[in-house]
Amino acid sequence: MKGTPETPQCGFSRASIQILGLQGVDPSKFAAFNVLEDEGLRAGIKEFSDWPTIPQLYVGGEFVGGCDILLSMHQNGELGKMLEDKGVLVPAEGGEGEGKKE
Repeated sequence: MKGTPETPQCGFSRASIQILGLQGVDPSKFAAFNVLEDEGLRAGIKEFSDWPTIPQLYVGGEFVGGCDILLSMHQNGELGKMLEDKGVLVPAEGGEGEGKKE
């Protein structure tokens, strides 16, 4: 991404972080790298993924896409399902099978 999750340096990076937050991604389950601090990383990640834009999301080592793909998957429900399947969401409190305290 451009910048950090706390201080994104472009609108697409900001939107991607917001989408992951809306999906309930556990912050301890992901890493972000600021490509503005490393030109080699910036060029290399585009070549590695064969994707021209940044930010890029990888889940379980697999390339998912850029901000446009994230937004589309968020809107149609595919992103939430994938993130749940990969086990990267914050666990729900009082999930199924657990008694709730009153």
